[in-house]
Amino acid sequence: MFFKKTLLIAVMSALCCFVPLSGQESADVFVSTEAGEDAETGETAAESKTAAGAAQETPDAESPLQQAEKITENIEETVSYDAQGLSFAERFGIALAIIAVQILLILVIWQLFKFFAKKAVEKASGKIKPLTFKKYKLLNTKQIIEIILFFLRIFKYIITVFQFFITVPIVFSLFPATKDLASVLFGYILAPFRNIALGAIHYIPNIITIVIIIFITRYMIRGLRFFSVQISRGKLVIPGFYADWAEPTFNILRFLLWAFTVAIVYPYLPLSDSRIFQGVSVFVGIIFSLGSSSAIGNLVAGLVITYMRPFKIGDRIQIKDITGFVMEKTPMVVRIKTHKNEYVTFPNLIILSSSIINYNTSSDEDEEGLILYASITFGYGTPWQTVHRILIDAALTTDHVLKNPKPFVLQTALDDFYCQYQINFYVKEVDRVPAIYSGLFENIQEGFHAEGLDMTAAHYRINLPPHVQEQDKPAETTGQAKKTARGKSAR
Repeated sequence: MFFKKTLLIAVMSALCCFVPLSGQESADVFVSTEAGEDAETGETAAESKTAAGAAQETPDAESPLQQAEKITENIEETVSYDAQGLSFAERFGIALAIIAVQILLILVIWQLFKFFAKKAVEKASGKIKPLTFKKYKLLNTKQIIEIILFFLRIFKYIITVFQFFITVPIVFSLFPATKDLASVLFGYILAPFRNIALGAIHYIPNIITIVIIIFITRYMIRGLRFFSVQISRGKLVIPGFYADWAEPTFNILRFLLWAFTVAIVYPYLPLSDSRIFQGVSVFVGIIFSLGSSSAIGNLVAGLVITYMRPFKIGDRIQIKDITGFVMEKTPMVVRIKTHKNEYVTFPNLIILSSSIINYNTSSDEDEEGLILYASITFGYGTPWQTVHRILIDAALTTDHVLKNPKPFVLQTALDDFYCQYQINFYVKEVDRVPAIYSGLFENIQEGFHAEGLDMTAAHYRINLPPHVQEQDKPAETTGQAKKTARGKSAR
């Protein structure tokens, strides 16, 4: 009888690790157990079956969760019932048998996992391909195999821990002194699983609602994307709405739609009405509001700049003292590339508060072109008509300078010893401005050299006589310095 009970309890403890018993199955166990215990309990198998049948014919059917809650009670009652009338040595022997069976099962399971891991490495090495996303390799084959082995180890440890928590309460239930402790341990095991299962079942309607809301939002964004592409390509024309507004407007509407979706979905999230969740939300909001004041300002400035349309991608612009080409426009910053291949980043707040010069707006097809200019000075001894002709010829022979409209010269000042001339000419290729200026200066030098005119100016230096009094030096020096400044550039 002792070996029969030992074997029965050991087998039950092993089965608990793999197949959970329902309420009816536990009742069947009680019936089969009581059938061979007539001498000890005085009950017959027929009476036990009658009691089990009466329990089965109860009109109120129990749910699976309620049946699962009775698993611990059934196991404890079964083990305690079978242990009645046994001596301490017999109980201790049964406990050792249960422990031995569980240790054997753990060793077998570990060997099986070791075998599966070896087979997984052998089979997966030639069949698993690297994980890529848009030509970017996220994981190679070796990393994927390591992840598979990691999850196998985790699953192995979970089963081992589960066997341990099943074995300890069963062993404790054999002894009267630790019987109550077994119930507590079983409660610790099943309570988390029960709470998770109940929460998942109750959360199913919320999940369906969230999925429907996200589904609707995604298709609304797809519709907006379609209209954005059509407007940006010029296939759909809306009066007063420019094509370059399509992409930023779509981004703004997409952000607002997702923000509205999050606001709707928020009440359906698990624990959304708990104080902890609300406290974390308030904390995140405070941190965001305190630490993102400049970021919000740049976002608003970027929105204003977008609809001001002061420039577009590829335009040659000047912000403060930096001149370059617009390479990137983001909601936060604008990046330009100078003629020296330097990338300069301007926050949108700085751009909004600065003057912007756009050189491309004057070089469009319906415009005459961008006017470039350069100033020189020349003495009055050379007729101004000659200087005008040399400057205009130099501009016309420069590459990328338009012949029509024709270059022209402006006389901007008449100083004491020279006249200031300004050559003006039209260009369309604003990206070649440095090269155009370089060619213009070369042609101006060649033009004056061909006419035999020297572009250099005499410099005068006045030395004071040695007998001048020391107190008169500052005044005389000042007067002489003024004369030197005036005669410095005379030609």
